[in-house]
Amino acid sequence: MTQPTNPPADLSRLRINRDAPPPGVKKAVIRNLVLLLVLVALVAAGMWYMRARAVPVVQVTTVGTPVGGAAQSAGVTSVTANGYVVARTKASVSAKAAGRLAYLGVSEGSFVREGVVIARLDNAEFQANIAQAEANVATADASLIEATADRDQAVREANRLRDVRTQNASLVSQQEVDAAASRASQAEARVNASSARRRSADAALKFALATNENTIIRAPFTGTVLRKDAEVGEVVAPSVGGGLTRGAVVTMADLATLEVEVDVNEAYIARVTKGLKARITLDAYPDTSFRGAVRQVVPTADRQRATVQVKVSILEHDPRILPEMGAKVDFLQAESTEKTPNAALTRQVVRVPQAAVFDDNGKTVVWLIREEKLTRREVEAGPVSAGFREVRSGLTGGEQLLTGGVEKPEEGMRVKVGQ
Repeated sequence: MTQPTNPPADLSRLRINRDAPPPGVKKAVIRNLVLLLVLVALVAAGMWYMRARAVPVVQVTTVGTPVGGAAQSAGVTSVTANGYVVARTKASVSAKAAGRLAYLGVSEGSFVREGVVIARLDNAEFQANIAQAEANVATADASLIEATADRDQAVREANRLRDVRTQNASLVSQQEVDAAASRASQAEARVNASSARRRSADAALKFALATNENTIIRAPFTGTVLRKDAEVGEVVAPSVGGGLTRGAVVTMADLATLEVEVDVNEAYIARVTKGLKARITLDAYPDTSFRGAVRQVVPTADRQRATVQVKVSILEHDPRILPEMGAKVDFLQAESTEKTPNAALTRQVVRVPQAAVFDDNGKTVVWLIREEKLTRREVEAGPVSAGFREVRSGLTGGEQLLTGGVEKPEEGMRVKVGQ
């Protein structure tokens, strides 16, 4: 019995269905997508909530007591300016002659008295010139002595012949007397010439000594060496010639003449007068202040910076005060006993940090902090002076003002005052 045979499979009719995924995979993808959307929504809502609830921490300043009006009193800061400590007596000490520095006897911080030798140039050539000048003086002295002796002898001979002819004219002729007198006159001329050569040699010696003295560098005044500008072996000259040539040897100053130079805004210079008391605070020692007084108001202004330089003497000398230190000077309000009928109407002003005043659409405003909320207030403020601005209207004193912590303050914004 014959077995039936199956027909061969037609593989060309096989197809892969890529459009419809299996039911289980499709459900899983939908579930994950929904969970992801829910998670993103929750994160966004949380961030919005935290941002809405966050309260920025801000920096503030408290407005001080107003200055001016009938209640004006001494000791209140009226103007503040920044500057530097300088020495009124200061010099870059250099040599009067050019040469190689052979000796330097001071260093930074050395205290020297006026006239003390602080440096010396190589002076071998000048010493040789002095020796030659001294020899010339000695030669001139010998020539003068010889000429003087010859003159004295010639004078004696002329006198003797004149006396003999006076007693007996037959023994000495008039011609011999005249010749002796001529020889005496010539001897006198030789003495004068020798004396002139002696004075010339003496002047040459003084010039050699003065030239050698120019190689010796002395302290021009009593003070302290601030900086060494040259070292032994370097070439120095009265003026810098470029290359390896140095101008000054040392820079020194009298620390007893230290003062502070500040630039005061010309809008406030009328309040600064000679003798006005001041309080000086160094940047290096912000917790310590020193008494000062205005020594000079320079009678010219800086056109570009709109400032006037003021020099303030330091009344309390302290070894911590050094030249070129940064300093802040508070000019204290002078006591005024003058009473005018309009004294009560005089406008009162307050001084606030520059950061407390904002520009808002062309208007000058400050942001007050009341019950942890910002309140906008327009004010009239003067120009900046040493980081402060003078508010001439809008504040009465005692207010808390925003100085930092908020980039764009808004009316009613809740804030928290930082410690």
